[in-house]
Amino acid sequence: MPEQKFSKYVQNWPEESREAAQLVIDQYGEPNETTDSQLVWHRPGPWKRIVASKTFYEHNFPAPHNDSVESVIDYRVPPEKFSELAAFDGSVIVERTAGEVSARCHDEQANFLALNLMHDIVTGAKSVDEARAYYAKEFGDYRRKKPTPYMEKLRFNQQERGAADPDVRVLTDEDLAQAKREGEQRG
Repeated sequence: MPEQKFSKYVQNWPEESREAAQLVIDQYGEPNETTDSQLVWHRPGPWKRIVASKTFYEHNFPAPHNDSVESVIDYRVPPEKFSELAAFDGSVIVERTAGEVSARCHDEQANFLALNLMHDIVTGAKSVDEARAYYAKEFGDYRRKKPTPYMEKLRFNQQERGAADPDVRVLTDEDLAQAKREGEQRG
């Protein structure tokens, strides 16, 4: 069996992250940005951004694997759903202010699966327990070469506009000016 060829960007990466990054390179071509430790693609396929990292994280859900490829979408998650998403999968990352949600796993298919289930939890279509059980089922079905609809594509429309949540101002300009005056008086 011939040895796999790796991109010049990942030749010196650990095997666990090198293989995962190479899958993205094979799918979307050369990255838009590179550093010694990360590769970034802007607007590849359905994603806002994909980041492949030299650093990888051991993840045991639903079975032991390594996470090193993060797929990002624009999506507003109501704050009251954050705990449910954290309970669902620690590799689903919500950035409230930026209006982004990402999944970090080994490959794009697993990220589709995680983000589709994230959407099901946010919309109330599945509970955390139902989403975890479905994730495990589809993960196994992928290996059985059975249909895996949640791993094929995003099954919902992204929220490209209005996903950011800058929160609510609680300090007025006068509050800030008063604080500054008090600070100056203290020296």
